[in-house]
Amino acid sequence: MITLKNINKTYNNGSPLHVLKGIDLIIEKGEFVSIMGASGSGKSTLLNILGILDNYDDGEYYLNKVLIKNLTETQSAVYRNKMIGFVFQSFNLISFKNALENVALPLYYQNISRKKRNLIAMEYLDKLGLKDWAQHMPNEMSGGQKQRVAIARALVAKPQVILADEPTGALDSKTSVEVMEILKEVNADGMTMIIVTHDPEVSRKTRKIIHIKDGVIGNITNND
Repeated sequence: MITLKNINKTYNNGSPLHVLKGIDLIIEKGEFVSIMGASGSGKSTLLNILGILDNYDDGEYYLNKVLIKNLTETQSAVYRNKMIGFVFQSFNLISFKNALENVALPLYYQNISRKKRNLIAMEYLDKLGLKDWAQHMPNEMSGGQKQRVAIARALVAKPQVILADEPTGALDSKTSVEVMEILKEVNADGMTMIIVTHDPEVSRKTRKIIHIKDGVIGNITNND
């Protein structure tokens, strides 16, 4: 599903900063993994490369056996929308759209009619226990509800990989457990799930923990 070979990334804002240093990584279809590391370890840069939000300098990144390298912005957008669903710490919901419209948005970019995309979006809100909140705006929902809307939005286009960046970072501990259970259920249906976190409680819920430090992958822990 995902293969990284000797991935390097340097930022040249002033003095060069070598963020990723020869990353080798294989993530199989259907895996449930977390990437753990301290602030500045390179985990967010790695996630941005996996999500085709950032380019790498050298090495090879294969997603579903396709080499991801130097795509145009249009090509990147098409491939992201087709292959990847994103869940963010800050939810990234559009404040002036209700829950249904937020969830339906990825289908708009696939040129699906409004009627059909609203039907599909409602189905996903129902799956996540939010059918009755479909017409509510983000500012009328709790953090946990907003994150469930964000998960529904990530799933609605039926991607092959979910990338979650600190998905419980803005939530209290009880809601964090609920969100991780939802992500676990999504993974149980065969979805490849990659979670970036610095929280050991979150990483323990995944099947594999990939530790990254100073731009280098260290040990990989399997959770039973």
